Amino acid sequence: MRLSLRFIVPLLLVLGVFAYAVLPLVDSLTERWFERDLEIRATLIANTVQAQMKDLVDASDERGIRELLARIAADERVYAAAYCAAAGAPPLAAGTLPPTVTCPDLDPGTDPPGAVVSSAHGPLFVSVRPLPSVAPGAGLVLVHDLSFATRRTEETRHYVFYFFVGLGITVSLLTVVIAQLSWRGWIQGTRALLRGEGLLKPSHTPDRTAFHPIARDLRELVRDLESERRPRDEDSVPWSPDALRRVLHDELRGQQVLVVSNREPYIHVRRDHAIDVRRPASGLVTALEPIMRTCAGTWIAHGSGTADREVVDGHDRLMVPPDHREYRLRRVWLTEAEEAGYYYGFANEGLWPLCHVAHVRPTFRTADWQQYVAVNRKFAGAVVTESTSPDPIVLVQDYHFALLPRMIRDWLPEATIVTFWHIPWPNPEAFAICPWRDELVDGMLGSSILGFHTQFHCNNFVDTVDRQLEARVDRETFTVSCRGELTAVKRYPISIAWPPAADLVTASAPQCRLAVRRRLGLPDGHAIGLGVDRLDYTKGIEERLRAVERLFEQRPEWVGRFTFVQIAAPSRSHIDEYQHYQARVLEVVSRVNRRFSGVHPAIVLLATHHEPAAINEYYRAADVCVVSSLHDGMNLVAKEFVAARDDEAGVLILSQFTGAARELPEALIVNPYDVDECAAALQAALVMPPREQRARMRLMRGLVREFNVFRWAGRMLTDAAGMRNRNRLLARIGRREAWRPSPPQVGA
Repeated sequence: MRLSLRFIVPLLLVLGVFAYAVLPLVDSLTERWFERDLEIRATLIANTVQAQMKDLVDASDERGIRELLARIAADERVYAAAYCAAAGAPPLAAGTLPPTVTCPDLDPGTDPPGAVVSSAHGPLFVSVRPLPSVAPGAGLVLVHDLSFATRRTEETRHYVFYFFVGLGITVSLLTVVIAQLSWRGWIQGTRALLRGEGLLKPSHTPDRTAFHPIARDLRELVRDLESERRPRDEDSVPWSPDALRRVLHDELRGQQVLVVSNREPYIHVRRDHAIDVRRPASGLVTALEPIMRTCAGTWIAHGSGTADREVVDGHDRLMVPPDHREYRLRRVWLTEAEEAGYYYGFANEGLWPLCHVAHVRPTFRTADWQQYVAVNRKFAGAVVTESTSPDPIVLVQDYHFALLPRMIRDWLPEATIVTFWHIPWPNPEAFAICPWRDELVDGMLGSSILGFHTQFHCNNFVDTVDRQLEARVDRETFTVSCRGELTAVKRYPISIAWPPAADLVTASAPQCRLAVRRRLGLPDGHAIGLGVDRLDYTKGIEERLRAVERLFEQRPEWVGRFTFVQIAAPSRSHIDEYQHYQARVLEVVSRVNRRFSGVHPAIVLLATHHEPAAINEYYRAADVCVVSSLHDGMNLVAKEFVAARDDEAGVLILSQFTGAARELPEALIVNPYDVDECAAALQAALVMPPREQRARMRLMRGLVREFNVFRWAGRMLTDAAGMRNRNRLLARIGRREAWRPSPPQVGA
């Protein structure tokens, strides 16, 4: 009798819970599941047909709209489909649309929830999806047949009932077994206690707790190695400032992050009796500033502004940006001799032309090299001063600081140093002409991680190490072992922040186009081409302007109807080669304007500094943007143009010698040295249909959105954290490897 009660009571309890609690919950969850599924289907259908619907509405093709709706309604689960041009307008429908369904007032920013309605056919679910790109207030109405949901709900009830019956029987049997075992175990334990058993611990039992630290470290090391071997599902990570903060918090546990670069993110300039704040035209600043805003670290840079000393504190620091104060800027001061030798001399007359295949001969002077060494040492001292711990994360930027990683490693051996080389790395034969090639490569190998834009540049660097130094190169893992330290060589294609800042997209593309045309004195409908660069011989500005000239020669119908705007910020004007280049660009502009300018100029050269907001206005106004670099690590202008075009219009012409060309194949890829090919690309861009422009721009915007600057930084910091944790564990295990537990002594 007692056994029967132990079996029947749990079974009755389980079935009672099923009848009074689980069954209504299952019905509710199933209903919500089906409704959510139908909402997702409605959203997918609306997104799929939106572009086609816009084309049909623009063409006033009512027959085409009905045919499109009929194809949608052909789905067995779709009872009817309708298009609403505006709130209160009669719906244009395919299928049997219930008379109670009317066109609602739609908010383009939200999707209204669906509703269940009754009909002679049975229950129907009505979903309405706004179509903002078709017309304001337009929407797609989808009426779904819910009869299949009723059938599936009944099937689900049967399956859940059988499951709970089986669960009840299992619980009842387990209850009986556990009760019997517990009663026997309690009786046996009481008897053992009465016999005095288990009161004393045998003296010969070994103490295993001494092994726990080693076991814990080994488990952590195994987990870390497994996570390193297991590829991260980066496609599922929506990279954003919040995601980057999580990486800093979870992976680096609040460690200090320092950035070192030559160029500072904000420059203070004295203008009359006031101080202006400027942001330099630099892809490096564009990429790094969102990261520093996110991690609230310290940026160490050369203070080059005429009023920079007036705004810092007693330790040469200030908080930036001026309007938000989210991170610290530490300025390092250089003498005129240091700046001339380190920056203008060795870095930009030596390393810059050496790494860019731009047919400018590099110049190497011993005096410049000595200043380069001294300035790198000065920045290393600033890193040590700003470090609040012996093992900070240091992000060293670009070719100005090839010696800095080794210097930091000598002073802070536990630091995690990530060096990113923003320009191309040449092949070993080209790099071998540098007199101090061994010192430069050895300095860079002081890094924990060394990053380049493309795998091609990684290959060139590893080949250079293999050729120049006595170091062990592992080409399978792309690591270099030098001086007993390991450096990982990795590919990190740089990008820009996404989404663009709100203040950059306040004005619509048509408003920007109207403002730019009025500023330049151009009429409505006048086509605009755009180039945005520093005035540098590697950017292919001469070649670009000759392509514009060739376009006018081959297609004279564009004379007076097309103007090319070249924004060219002055750069390194102390160097003779840059002065000569500026003169050549001015000569080309004058010649083309003399030949082809009429009422309106053929080329407008804006050789002044422009703030990001002003450049973004030109991005949104241009019909075509040309990036014709002769050799470039990445070139962020291409990605900035794509990010600015939320109207999905405009065409990008992109040099095949940029890193961006490997990521944006939907652009018109050209050889900038081929003037005829570039002129043909300009013609193709100016006559490209809007539908093709939208298709290309959507794909490029999707890539820039997904592979943004936060992914670039997150990957580097995640890799740095993995290497950092692994080294710490190995160091702890190494300190214990000589320790051995003493054998137990019987009778002690």
